[in-house]
Amino acid sequence: MVAFARDHRAWLAGCDLVATGTTGGRVAEACPDLTIRRLKSGPLGGDQQIGALIAERAIDLVIFFVDPLTPMPHDVDVKALMRLAIVYDIPMALNRATAKNILGLEEAGKPAA
Repeated sequence: MVAFARDHRAWLAGCDLVATGTTGGRVAEACPDLTIRRLKSGPLGGDQQIGALIAERAIDLVIFFVDPLTPMPHDVDVKALMRLAIVYDIPMALNRATAKNILGLEEAGKPAA
């Protein structure tokens, strides 16, 4: 997530960014020019806070990069977040390629410049 934010900070600077605590802290450290509303850490309820914002229609897009080879201790919370994104029809990117496509940073099948 940090590398993605660093690579696309100009685009992200125009967004109201919300992140779980740990991820938000890492992105803020790498990109101090971005304003990020940090919630609780994911396992401590941050994923649920984001889910509540989705239900309140306060989130337009979710980027949640998942490493399929690493177990997530809060897997149930992540699945609940995904379910809410589906229920409320919120675009959700689970990998870098999808995030770039949703943000319009590359055309399908063509690498970004």
